Amino acid sequence: MNIFEEYKNKILKIIKDAEKDKLLILPENLSGINVDSTPPKIDFDISTNVSMVLSKVNNKPPNILAEVIIDLIKKADNQIEEITHAKPGFINIKFNKLFWNNFVNKLIGNSNNYGSFNKEKEKYLVEFVSANPTGPLHVGHCRGAILGDVISNLLKFNNNIVEKEYYVNDYGNQILHFNHSVYLRIREKLYNEEFPSGNPDVYPGDYLIDIANNIIKNNKDINFENFKDIEDRLKKVSIDESLNLIKQNLNELGINHDNFVSETKIVNDREVEKVIEKLKKTNHVYTGKIKAPEGEDKSKWTERDQLLFKSTEFGDDKDRALQKSDLAWTYFASDVAYHNTKILRNFDKLINILGADHAGYIKRITSVVEALSGEKNKLSCKVSQLVKLIKDGKPFKMSKRKGDYITVDDLIKEVGRDATRFIMLSRSNDVELDFDFSKVKEKSKDNPLYYVQYCFARVCSVFRNINLNINDDLKIKNQNYNYSPDEIKILKKVSEWPRCLEISSKKLEPHRIPVYLYELSSEFHSYWNKGKDDVEKRFISKNNKISDDKLALLKVVSIVIKIGMKILGVSTPEKM
Repeated sequence: MNIFEEYKNKILKIIKDAEKDKLLILPENLSGINVDSTPPKIDFDISTNVSMVLSKVNNKPPNILAEVIIDLIKKADNQIEEITHAKPGFINIKFNKLFWNNFVNKLIGNSNNYGSFNKEKEKYLVEFVSANPTGPLHVGHCRGAILGDVISNLLKFNNNIVEKEYYVNDYGNQILHFNHSVYLRIREKLYNEEFPSGNPDVYPGDYLIDIANNIIKNNKDINFENFKDIEDRLKKVSIDESLNLIKQNLNELGINHDNFVSETKIVNDREVEKVIEKLKKTNHVYTGKIKAPEGEDKSKWTERDQLLFKSTEFGDDKDRALQKSDLAWTYFASDVAYHNTKILRNFDKLINILGADHAGYIKRITSVVEALSGEKNKLSCKVSQLVKLIKDGKPFKMSKRKGDYITVDDLIKEVGRDATRFIMLSRSNDVELDFDFSKVKEKSKDNPLYYVQYCFARVCSVFRNINLNINDDLKIKNQNYNYSPDEIKILKKVSEWPRCLEISSKKLEPHRIPVYLYELSSEFHSYWNKGKDDVEKRFISKNNKISDDKLALLKVVSIVIKIGMKILGVSTPEKM
């Protein structure tokens, strides 16, 4: 139920009927016609640009044509209180009480999926986090993890099939260093050898002690005398232990992945060689030289023949190396192989959530996915920007027991899962986020999480006072409501929810959801507070009764907040 989509369809029918009656001329393409909410300062419910779209073909100024279309709408719709046009030709519509009466009844009867808009089910693969399995997740990973999880929830709510995937970077030098670091911690434990914390090739975090202790405890058959003898087996168990730590971090955030894909397996299964052959057959690779990167001393740069992918054919600024002159595969090559396995699994859309340091990587990976799949927009990438922790206006540092960074575990212990998830989504993913601990703990409108949860708790308190369960279906006999302008203002905001979800889903911008929920809660709290001075605006009368109008209003507000918070993965406590 989307009033904007429904009214757009109504307008399309009206103008098509008018064309049949020779009252209007229609262009071949009507896709430019839209219906949207009006700006806050304009006291109307919806606005449409239909007269501007039809102006040229009808050879009439938009404002003149708007008068014609207004007359047609008036004749076709008995739910309009006021309709007018504004420069340069927008038609603004205010609905009457009958419209809002019908809106509330339809919403209550369709409460579980209010806002879901998908017309065609698609299959998505969302890859996110994918941090090196060398230690616990830090705050930077946390934002990307929540972003990927909520995008997945949003797509699922819109009836799509979604798989959440973690690409395990368990191949390369960082794993060799990690494995050796674990071994040194084991030696420290078993043989009292000093751990070389100052060695730049060694991971210094104390979390390695826990990993080492678990390996010693669970692998009594391993002889730790000689590193070379056990290197391969130790690598496997070390990665497993580190992944368990990461999975615990993710679980604390309320996140579970469907798949964990190993880079080592990709390499061992010769997926790199397979995808290179595939690209050769389509003439997307060649042997050539790469010029020195911008800013690098050209006198120190040696041009060598390398196997290159023709990424410039897809809009990249230069072709990208797949194989070095010594025949070793680049990191990009294994990533290409991995994305080829994604394509072979027949997903309609691929989504990657990348860290702030991977923004420059987007063009080359989207280029190669286009080359492999033949589809221009097969892969969408979202960058999760940096998070700055602030307390009392200053950078905030917590315990660093697990390394030289603040971990997800540290953050959740400090503020809780709900605050972590909600605040991490409060700004667009492509801008840096200030995570202010002081505000997160406030019980005021300056804490958006508290403000939204308190709104839901207030609604629940009314239901408790009249011995009703907020989660039960409403049984209202009199469904002819008579809402005041203040109450319609809240309903108008409720009606914008499907549009919020639609834009959030299509643009992969879930930060719009907490922003919307805050705005809805603000409208509700404002009305609630008016009841302190105005008896008519109170939800419960002195004799402990509530009108059907207000009961239904409370219900629709609770429906939207419950759905929105569930998508965000945040709780809705009934008491606060």
